[in-house]
Amino acid sequence: MLRAHTVEQVRAAEADLLARLPEGALMQRAAAGLGYAVLDLLGSAYGRRVLLLVGSGDNGGDALYAGALLARRGAQVEAWLLSATAHEGGLAALRAAGGRVGTPGRAAFDVVVDGIVGIGGRPGLRPEATRALELVAGIPVVAVDTPSGVDVDTGRVEGPHVTADLTVTFGTHKTCHLVDPAAQACGAVHLVDIGLDLPAAPVEALQAADVAALLPRPAADAHKYTRGVVGVRAGSATYPGAALLSVAGAACGLAGMVRYDGDPAALDLVRAAHPEVVGPGRVQAWVVGSGSDAGAEDAVRRSVADGVPLVIDADALAFAGLARGRPAVLTPHAGELARMLDVDRAEIEADCLEHARRAARTYDAVVLLKGRRTVVARPDGAARVTTTGTPWLATAGAGDVLGGLIGALLATGLTPYDAASVGSWLHGAAATLAARRGPIVAGDVAAALPALLARLTTP
Repeated sequence: MLRAHTVEQVRAAEADLLARLPEGALMQRAAAGLGYAVLDLLGSAYGRRVLLLVGSGDNGGDALYAGALLARRGAQVEAWLLSATAHEGGLAALRAAGGRVGTPGRAAFDVVVDGIVGIGGRPGLRPEATRALELVAGIPVVAVDTPSGVDVDTGRVEGPHVTADLTVTFGTHKTCHLVDPAAQACGAVHLVDIGLDLPAAPVEALQAADVAALLPRPAADAHKYTRGVVGVRAGSATYPGAALLSVAGAACGLAGMVRYDGDPAALDLVRAAHPEVVGPGRVQAWVVGSGSDAGAEDAVRRSVADGVPLVIDADALAFAGLARGRPAVLTPHAGELARMLDVDRAEIEADCLEHARRAARTYDAVVLLKGRRTVVARPDGAARVTTTGTPWLATAGAGDVLGGLIGALLATGLTPYDAASVGSWLHGAAATLAARRGPIVAGDVAAALPALLARLTTP
């Protein structure tokens, strides 16, 4: 599990550790991890040219000490001091190792180390930092802890900021490493363990082992009903394919039975593709809304009346209030969530985490906000971010498959929070697997699920 802690949590953990360590030991741990990460990126140090962009805080100190390490291994290291003060010990170490302090100007470097602003900095950059970055545009950047200028605790990006190729962070991930749009500015993220003792994190990201542990497995005496029955109310005469794709996600093999109770116009398509799917009856979860068109409200009302967990998507999201307080997963994209919260889409995309949390509180349900980094939020504020996926997943009908998959997980007994976050992880991973053969469509994602699940469930 990747865990992302707040600045306040990190500061408290650092203070506790500093009280037990010799002076300067914690910075030396961080600087060593940073230095070796830069060395790995370069492949070798001798003769390489490294630029340090140094602010007044501890991140600047980390950069200076890392620069000293690289200089001792033969790199030519230059520091541009972007504040009136710099970490004295780090600056002395750099000079003692043969590094130098230079004046901002155009020059050829192999890598730039961003030590401008630490995790306590405000979003945006001062003019001198912006000018320095303009001078080295196009050179690979390694950010110290977080890219300078992003909002660490929210993932927002406001004003000028660093866009890194690699971010080397210390002790734990921070929200900006996982949540867009800031996550896009981080590049690859490398975590250096510096020995922090941290509390529970407000934001998490499931990994393959976590998903494998949460996946349902049949008991030795299982039958189709004990494994869970998922019902699908999706599709319409206008969008019959939505029914087929929703059923394809639900019929991934995790649940024991799939029932289709949707528009007759889609029934023949469903039966032809999935002869194992049966008609209406009792279920343990409903998937409602994909392509439902004018039938969405009726589908939500009938499904709520059954008293089982729900997945509500697409057209049915307009009636999500009918399920308020019930075990439910709402699966909007940014445009749909904007309508649900009566805000501009740009506001949703600028602060995905906050708006997913707000919607979860408003509707008293788990909200899955689709995106490059999908956010799953609970009404109590807990959140998970999906780090699997591929740009090829931005294709029509992919959300229909996701809804069916989450419904199958709900039917097996997973909580709405686990079903949504596991389903989202599987959805992204299956798309990545399918895309190895080239561009994909939504049906390819569903078709890749059995092979993916086999990998995760086979000892």
